[in-house]
Amino acid sequence: MQRRRPTIIDVARKAGVSKSTAGRALSGASNVTDEARERVLEAARAVGYERNDLAVGMRSGRTGLLGLVIPDITNPFWAEVARGAQDRAAENDTSLLVFSSDWDHGREASHLRALRQARVDGAIINPVADSFDDLDRFGLPFVLIGSSAERFPANSSVGSDIAQAVRLGMDHLVSKGHHAPALILGPKSRIARARFLRTFHEHCVERDIDPAALPMEDGEYTVEGGRTAMMRLLARDRVGHLAVFAANDLMALGAMVAVREAGLRCPEDVSILGFDGIPAGAFSWPGLTTVAKPGREIGVRAVDCLFDEIAGRPEHGRVFMPCRLIERGSLADLSLNQPRRAASSGRG
Repeated sequence: MQRRRPTIIDVARKAGVSKSTAGRALSGASNVTDEARERVLEAARAVGYERNDLAVGMRSGRTGLLGLVIPDITNPFWAEVARGAQDRAAENDTSLLVFSSDWDHGREASHLRALRQARVDGAIINPVADSFDDLDRFGLPFVLIGSSAERFPANSSVGSDIAQAVRLGMDHLVSKGHHAPALILGPKSRIARARFLRTFHEHCVERDIDPAALPMEDGEYTVEGGRTAMMRLLARDRVGHLAVFAANDLMALGAMVAVREAGLRCPEDVSILGFDGIPAGAFSWPGLTTVAKPGREIGVRAVDCLFDEIAGRPEHGRVFMPCRLIERGSLADLSLNQPRRAASSGRG
């Protein structure tokens, strides 16, 4: 038979005080003698009493709980975001409830309902749907994260500076002699794809390159998605060395698998640049050169912004976090074998 959860009445009986005295002692109230407080705390430890924070929150208006809804907990980038958010929340004696929507609008709506019913103080959300209805009904402070937040400019949000990141990657490819790389992109339904392509097109136009002439393949943001997209690229007619810029590191790692399966070598035959900076890229062979997004820092900053929202200081707008290049071994350096090309100056 399951043991009954100890209550404050059990603590009061064990300590030999009234229920109200036990409650004041456990809440840290000042109108309790030191001797009574010590007896109550000792009694609470003896009976295994744990305070019901939800019930306390219902009385105080705060629960000490935050929610985080991310699209894919299995993607190491989103796990880093969650870790950063959890660490910052813990520094402020706050707990974090983490949900994965799996890019499903219905599941996301269900998670938002669960967070509302749990009376969280606020939530950090990577919105899946274009509709704002679910967020309108959420009724609690929230901060948006990820590329999807671009659809809701009136709300506070935190995300990677995708334009800066794509330019960083393209400039590095050009510096290595890869002026016209192929692209492996995510599904057309994702706004991150549109943002990636917009900056890529600007970069090409500045260098008198027709972006429509460059090979592109779509896939899911997974290892298998990158593998199958890479197989389609390799099946195309091509001359010379192939360079590929993948829209995330999982796809880039899948592309490496396809290169090996085709009997080719990276970077001797095919150069691959990733995007995200997940830890697995350091352990591939060769190591994956990538544009690293600040996942953990995004989680930390989002929690800080959410605390401000909860406190009534929602003055953030869209916060863009800069990305950085991590150079390993997956890009061949062809710059010494090619004549220098004049390139017009672009934004940094």
